Amino acid sequence: MNDKKLVSIALCTYNGDAYLKQQLDSIVNQSYPEIELIVVDDCSTDNTLNILKEYSARYSFIKLFINPQNLGYIRNFEKAMSLCNGDFIALSDQDDIWDLNKIEKQVKAIGNNLLIYHDSEFVDQNGESLSLYMSDIMNLYRGDQPEVFLFFNCISGHSVLMKKELRNELLPFPEAYFHDWWMGYVGTNLGSIDFIEESLVKYRQHQKADTNILKRKRDNTLKNPISASIKFEQKLLWIKSCVNYPKNKNPEFIKKLYAEFKKNKEEYFSFGLLKLIYRNRDLLFSINKKNVFSKLNFALKELWGGKIRRIFSD
Repeated sequence: MNDKKLVSIALCTYNGDAYLKQQLDSIVNQSYPEIELIVVDDCSTDNTLNILKEYSARYSFIKLFINPQNLGYIRNFEKAMSLCNGDFIALSDQDDIWDLNKIEKQVKAIGNNLLIYHDSEFVDQNGESLSLYMSDIMNLYRGDQPEVFLFFNCISGHSVLMKKELRNELLPFPEAYFHDWWMGYVGTNLGSIDFIEESLVKYRQHQKADTNILKRKRDNTLKNPISASIKFEQKLLWIKSCVNYPKNKNPEFIKKLYAEFKKNKEEYFSFGLLKLIYRNRDLLFSINKKNVFSKLNFALKELWGGKIRRIFSD
């Protein structure tokens, strides 16, 4: 029975004292009884460590690890996941608020899937609802077709519960893009993924968050804008990472896509990439919730490769 299996929750922290207690309270009070909380702090300089030491003293299932040097967001999650002992592994950010039945519902619903995630509600820095959900801005995907994750991602790390065998296939994370995007791609190559339509996390949006999915206005001093040419190079690196994954279900397609992307970097316009995207548009744009015109616009932007981007964007 799944309800007897241990769930490890991997929580990474870095200077998160503003919201950390609220998140910890939502984790330690989960209705699912068999949990361990693996916390890895990445050299915080605020009050984060004092908060973590207070909670770990009160709750024996909290295991606290402190990095001797800063690893960065993705490598820290990699370390935290590697320390997990459970049959299932869930990921947690330091600034969200979990539904108290989140883990219980995900364990019951995962079935034969390797990974299950859920909808999330966007809230402001004070935890007040923005009346917007992840499912309002993108299509949540269930199935076993990895191609849907080549251009878009609908999985947020905070929403993930995975079987430990998937964890073993994921690590180490590639350098390109976000670790949760890689989870979707690998999970659908090895098996299937599913989602729960219910929102089980209040997903906090604030100035210091690592992601800005709603593209809200931010203090420009906090993060430097990324040029179009750098974005193109990141996309090329991401596709290369997918090509190099040794257990691709459809290796010929991903190799062809990568080859066309490389051509597009040097050519003014790549008809080969246009044709490939158009022929597979239903699959490649499954997650994209926008209208046909917006999808076409996205495809055209992808086609104006490295030369045009370098000339006009830097």
